Amino acid sequence: MTDAQASPGQPKTAIVTGGARGIGAAIARRLSADGLQVAVLDLDEAGAKATAAGIVESGGQAIGVAADVSDEDAVRAAVAQVATELGPPLVVVNNAGVTRDNLIFKMGATDWDTVMNVHLRGAFLVTKAAQSYMVDAKWGRIVNISSTSALGNRGQVNYSAAKAGLQGFTKTLAIELGKYGVTANSVAPGFIDTEMTRATAARLGLDPEEHMKNAAARTPVGRVGRPEDIANAVAFFVDERSGFVSGQVIYAAGGPRA
Repeated sequence: MTDAQASPGQPKTAIVTGGARGIGAAIARRLSADGLQVAVLDLDEAGAKATAAGIVESGGQAIGVAADVSDEDAVRAAVAQVATELGPPLVVVNNAGVTRDNLIFKMGATDWDTVMNVHLRGAFLVTKAAQSYMVDAKWGRIVNISSTSALGNRGQVNYSAAKAGLQGFTKTLAIELGKYGVTANSVAPGFIDTEMTRATAARLGLDPEEHMKNAAARTPVGRVGRPEDIANAVAFFVDERSGFVSGQVIYAAGGPRA
């Protein structure tokens, strides 16, 4: 069965977790523009539905679904809802994430567990729930959003460990699911201008605009990233023509240095 034969006559359905805003919303909009139906999953139900509504207003097909990706029952129900309302999810983008930054001697176990549960447990649960649809179709695309922090970043021992873990998760999925026509890849963003990065700057007592300017000065291409930059990399992995690319990590960071 070729890629084009995977789901004849029907647009493919994608699930984007953490899709209410920022990078996730940009990915959801890009996949819709590329012809996919999109389920926007997020803990923030209003935000998920707003992003989906924007896609529909632009001529796409999308739904917003509330789900805590670290809750197995909630994930199972959400994926089943997507399959019923849009069709079998053959594309999964595991983007949901949180930060609980601190130096290790100040970091509590709760902050460690929260980050691990959303990033790693969440990606595991969503992928596990969706992979059976991909296996049945003999076609699928899984894209996990990692980070340059996977290479190490002061004050982010939890986040760095989770993002590095997603890369190992990605490579193992590629090995296990490849024979079913399913690819698994990862995008590792560098510094991206989002609400979350601006909020982090404010929490650290930094002026967000000055923070962006300093980050741009450290980046070889001379600017910080935009959510659309990450959406573009995701779209490459999801593309029908990318079926021979699997188990890979793209560092979308404006240069070779984190």
